[in-house]
Amino acid sequence: MPYGYGWGMWGLAMTTVSMVLFWALVIAAIIALVRYLQRTGRGDRDTGTAEELLAERFARGEIDEEEYRRRMTALAERRRRR
Repeated sequence: MPYGYGWGMWGLAMTTVSMVLFWALVIAAIIALVRYLQRTGRGDRDTGTAEELLAERFARGEIDEEEYRRRMTALAERRRRR
């Protein structure tokens, strides 16, 4: 609008900046939500008895059979003492 009516260049600049900030906030919110859901999902998978967790570690090859049997024996002894 040529005769001083309308927003002018400052209005165009503020509109551009506000749109960039809006979309940056939307993207940041989506990233935060995905990270939160990943973190809570991981916590649910880690729950289980000590024997189940030990069996999973043995199945993945993190510990050998000797270590597995030694730890299972230690868990059984601990339960008997209680």
